[in-house]
Amino acid sequence: MSSADLYNEIVQMTRELVRRSAHPRRKTLMLSPELAAFVTAAVPAAPDGPMVAAPSREDNAEALAALARDVAACTKCELCKTRTQTVFSDGNPHADLVFVGEAPGADEDRIGRPFVGRAGQLLTDIIVKGMKMRRQDVYICNVLKCRPPENRDPLPEEKRLCEPYLIRQLELVHPKVICALGAHAATTLLRTDLSTGRLRGHWHSYYGIPLRVTYHPSYLLRKPEEKKKAWEDIQHVMRFLTGEEKAERSSASLSVPDDSLA
Repeated sequence: MSSADLYNEIVQMTRELVRRSAHPRRKTLMLSPELAAFVTAAVPAAPDGPMVAAPSREDNAEALAALARDVAACTKCELCKTRTQTVFSDGNPHADLVFVGEAPGADEDRIGRPFVGRAGQLLTDIIVKGMKMRRQDVYICNVLKCRPPENRDPLPEEKRLCEPYLIRQLELVHPKVICALGAHAATTLLRTDLSTGRLRGHWHSYYGIPLRVTYHPSYLLRKPEEKKKAWEDIQHVMRFLTGEEKAERSSASLSVPDDSLA
């Protein structure tokens, strides 16, 4: 790892620690006068050059590939002992739209790609038949990169340990809009315990990126009567991408700090 990469990783870890420590509603953090003076001072350049630069598409793709290798070698939690392989992402690393699910299932664990089972086919139908897009033109990932045994729900500690990988993924892809599929994706991204039913129907913000919540495809397979609501959510995303709708947040919406991920 170069000194610049190490520098950037330290900055990312610091951002995450500050975000976790901030007041949940006011998004503020108490600092000593000495520390406040330090963090408000001009940020020096990374040892190998500026930290903030306009990365090329090739640089981002390379960084995502390196991140995928880090994920493949991850042993932070017990899921590393039961997985067949990690499941990093699928689709276009420069996509305008990112779908975030909860965790790989049995088919995903076997094949190594997210959303390839029955729920994945439904998501593909939503993208291809509903949105009139190609699956390879969007970016698809999960909160967890390893399958929980017996497809159980992700544990809070597992989500906590895996979340930095997701944060970095979204930072590198930096889409125009995010669609959170189901409760685990929505609550992880938005730092809330509200249900999917409460969160859907509004625009939210993830570090300044508009975010829409809808039901997970596996839930729609069990509750097909909810497909109409999910389609309504997807239509909002479509209208935003075409410029027909602005992502204006209502009083019921949530956001994490509105600074740029770039």
